[in-house]
Amino acid sequence: MRFESSVTSISWIPSEAIEGMPEIPFELGIGHYDQPPPDRLDEGDLERLHAGDRFREANCLSAWIEVENGKIVDHGQAGGGLVGPTRFSLGPVGLTVPGVAFDVLRPEPKVHDDAVRFEQTVGGRAGFPAPRRVAGRPYFRVHSAISWTTLALTIRADGSSDHELVGASPFPRHWIYDRDGDLVAKSGIVDFKTWYREARGDRTPWGDEESEPFVTSAESALEREISRELMEGKNLWERRTLEVDETLVEQGEPGDELYLLLDGVLVVEVDGDEVAEIGPGAIVGEGALLDGGKRTATLRARTRCRIAVIPAELIDRQEMEDLAAGRRERWELAE
Repeated sequence: MRFESSVTSISWIPSEAIEGMPEIPFELGIGHYDQPPPDRLDEGDLERLHAGDRFREANCLSAWIEVENGKIVDHGQAGGGLVGPTRFSLGPVGLTVPGVAFDVLRPEPKVHDDAVRFEQTVGGRAGFPAPRRVAGRPYFRVHSAISWTTLALTIRADGSSDHELVGASPFPRHWIYDRDGDLVAKSGIVDFKTWYREARGDRTPWGDEESEPFVTSAESALEREISRELMEGKNLWERRTLEVDETLVEQGEPGDELYLLLDGVLVVEVDGDEVAEIGPGAIVGEGALLDGGKRTATLRARTRCRIAVIPAELIDRQEMEDLAAGRRERWELAE
């Protein structure tokens, strides 16, 4: 009997993810941030997104095993990757520069009697030169840094499978889709400065170094919908930055603000116990507005976080109740 499975990642540049001088072309409208990818990937979607300049890199790992009498007798691996072009607007003139894809890396699968583990690394360079200072010789580079993802897929003799984001470049954001095409996880942190200066040569999987990602579960579809609407408004809401272990809100304290986590990972603590981690795209703080104005949990930064302060009146009570109910359900399922 043959069993098949797959896992896909999409790497894209979220708004406000670039800092310093490299941000200028984006702010001037010469370059562009990417629209968030869809919540679900169906057949042909990757090719359409690639043609529309919607992502920087995509990694699709698919594999199969043959099972006889409960033991694996054969296996195979397929899939590949796409490196997106970069489009620039120079007044009335549009310029499209193709990306440079590197060789796909596929180490030998790890084969056992009851399971096979496959790996695949896809990546390359953005399609436009990026003059910059870098760490170490030659101290200055013209071509862009390297982005990548390394995916793993394990298929078992009973037909079950699971996947993993083994490694990834510190930039841009990486979203992970399961065998059914549903968004299930994402990288929790984008670190543009580290990527810009260090993601090159031997500091990549094509050299001798991998970068372990901080992976979080995907937020709810409702949160993604609300956050997209909020960010499309381009409102100049207050921004906050939290360093590691810094507290956003404290359980029991009064509060009437909502927060959109732009980047990083927050820990949720209730009565001193850690109950969950929350990643980018999450909307938090609704508990106080639904429960008499008191914070129902402590939110603390596990990593450096960037946060937008959202006026509560922008989200109606029913949406806040749905957010809270969905979050409680996910936490209960994770226990």
